Amino acid sequence: MDDNHTASGIAKIVRMANQIGTFFESKENRVEGVHGVAEHINKFWEPRMRRHFFEVVDSGGEGLKPIVIEAAAQIRRPTQLPTAEQAAEAAASESG
Repeated sequence: MDDNHTASGIAKIVRMANQIGTFFESKENRVEGVHGVAEHINKFWEPRMRRHFFEVVDSGGEGLKPIVIEAAAQIRRPTQLPTAEQAAEAAASESG
């Protein structure tokens, strides 16, 4: 993926997360709103989307609404894909 595609993909993730945040900001109870953001992302975002989301969060959360950043603690992190080195080591140990 080139840098422009990556940047546009990240911008899309931020925009989508903030749209969800905007909806749940309307809840009178902040705790319910934060939980709603997390629940929505956990239910409807595939692991790749959540991985990109956490790239934004882990790099400081630039552009994310406070309610979205707060909800990140309740959002399931997708399992990390093994590196090429880890995959090679696993394959070697299985065959050896």
